[in-house]
Amino acid sequence: MCLSVVLGLAATAAQAEQVKLGIAAEPYPPFTSPDASGNWQGWEIDFAKAVCEEAELDCVVTPVAWDGIIPALTSNKIDMIVGSMSITPERQQTIDFSDKYYNTPTIVIGAKDLEFEATPEGLSDKTLGVQVATIHQVYANKHFAPAGATIREYQTQDEANNDLAAGRLDAVQADSIALKAFLKTEAGQACCEEKGVVAADVEVLGPGVGIGLRKGDTELKEKLNAAIKEVRANGTYAEISKKYFDFDPWGN
Repeated sequence: MCLSVVLGLAATAAQAEQVKLGIAAEPYPPFTSPDASGNWQGWEIDFAKAVCEEAELDCVVTPVAWDGIIPALTSNKIDMIVGSMSITPERQQTIDFSDKYYNTPTIVIGAKDLEFEATPEGLSDKTLGVQVATIHQVYANKHFAPAGATIREYQTQDEANNDLAAGRLDAVQADSIALKAFLKTEAGQACCEEKGVVAADVEVLGPGVGIGLRKGDTELKEKLNAAIKEVRANGTYAEISKKYFDFDPWGN
């Protein structure tokens, strides 16, 4: 598998500052996933390319295991994280974030033959799958486990989805875009349906997704914030989003 793809080629090597752009090594469609040749693709890859070009950055996509991606940032192995990472108070104790670049609801999906809602009461006797080291793991352990749900943790969202399709889980929780993409697959259509949006908890779920940065990296943060604002204003963000979604992922 190709481990890096150079983005932001609009600027020459002499002009552009090279930065290592960390993404999760585990596929997370439709945001990031490798194609048959090992090249990374998806909405976040296209978004990152546009932002890097606008900021005149030579961004080298560097996959890192999700549960080690923040340590990779703080130890200078990568320079920023574009990995659907929600801005939360807990993470802000360790790293900084750019302005948000999308904000979509958190939902629960489950087996079609089970009737329940995405509430602590609805999940009280259910087995719920979540990806490890995510806001969804934190949320489920805070809101659903105390009410009696069994929380099962997975290294990747695909593994959780596959266990749900195989009948080894009753439900999974994740971002609505990722789970709705799964529901459109053959396996997802056969097994599962959306059960609802989870109740708000800004402290856990955050106000949206941002680019993760080292604390004190003010110059890079300013460049990225300006670039995010510009790709949103000039229509590039909408153009990219229309390739993947029938709605605006920017959110509230």
